[in-house]
Amino acid sequence: MSNLVGKPSPSRLQALVQGALGKPCKSLLVGPGPGLDAAILQTADGRVMAIAEDPIFPAPGLPLDIMGWFTVHIGASDIAVTGVKPEFMTYTLLLPLGCPEEDARTIISSISRAAEDLGISIVGGHTGWYGAVTVPTVGGVTVWGTADQDAWISPGGAKDGDLILMTKGPCIEAAALLSIVHHERLQGNISEEMLATLRARVDQITVVEDALHAFKVGGVHAMHDATEGGVQGGLWEMSTSSGLPVMVDFDGVEIPADIVALARELDFDPWQAISEGTLLAAVEPEQVQEVQRVWADLGIDSYILGKFDSSLKENTVLKNGQSQPLLEPDSDPFWDLFFAGLQ
Repeated sequence: MSNLVGKPSPSRLQALVQGALGKPCKSLLVGPGPGLDAAILQTADGRVMAIAEDPIFPAPGLPLDIMGWFTVHIGASDIAVTGVKPEFMTYTLLLPLGCPEEDARTIISSISRAAEDLGISIVGGHTGWYGAVTVPTVGGVTVWGTADQDAWISPGGAKDGDLILMTKGPCIEAAALLSIVHHERLQGNISEEMLATLRARVDQITVVEDALHAFKVGGVHAMHDATEGGVQGGLWEMSTSSGLPVMVDFDGVEIPADIVALARELDFDPWQAISEGTLLAAVEPEQVQEVQRVWADLGIDSYILGKFDSSLKENTVLKNGQSQPLLEPDSDPFWDLFFAGLQ
């Protein structure tokens, strides 16, 4: 068996957790599945709750307070794609022996500031120093919020004929972090201006704003944050969870120049690399222009990738001048490159 790095493929993960989900729950409206990063629960008062959990790892070369910002925004993004506003959170901060309390306080304070900015209350958690921990790590951040019964969507809610919109471009998270851990290797091959642009993409590793504003427009039937497996994997997950094939045209999208340069130098496919911060949305055609206008007013670039089409026999992507099947995501090229940059 090959070494597993990062999140396993959807089919591999399904095999791992099959039959191991505890007691069945009648109030569970949306449970675990490909691309379903938040559960939706029916509450006793007739409303719904969206709840999600994520781990957060540190990125060498970034200030500790950025780790705190990641913690909140990555967790909150999984709730925002349901159209539900994130309201509450807990987190577990695991610290290595010898980690100064000052560093712990930096992370804790930055988590609090980011949560306050998004209107999220921190209602519990755990903090401790442990010998098995080698770097400060958020073992888990849990975020949740509530909404009216009909005021939410699922990544699996796409409808036949919906157009697929993408914000910012592919490879957002991978581009930001790889430009940092491979900075010395890239110097001289990529301009300092482009390296600065790549590093600045750290601030784009969130879809909270993208998702909540799009949902308010209406006509948005499904949204998904393109995390591990990148845009290509995210589209496969949306198609699988909605039961609708997709036709997408990557060649019709002009990838930002800094990301093109990074992918060329590190030799990876930007469409397959982790892209936290890239929102994928299934939108009814009549509302596409308005959704894109709202994003433009926020300074968020967006693109039309393709559409959901029930008449297709399989998921299809136009890429590098060739039409090919859009397959289940496997290993994400980000992880090998990320750990290689730490050596």
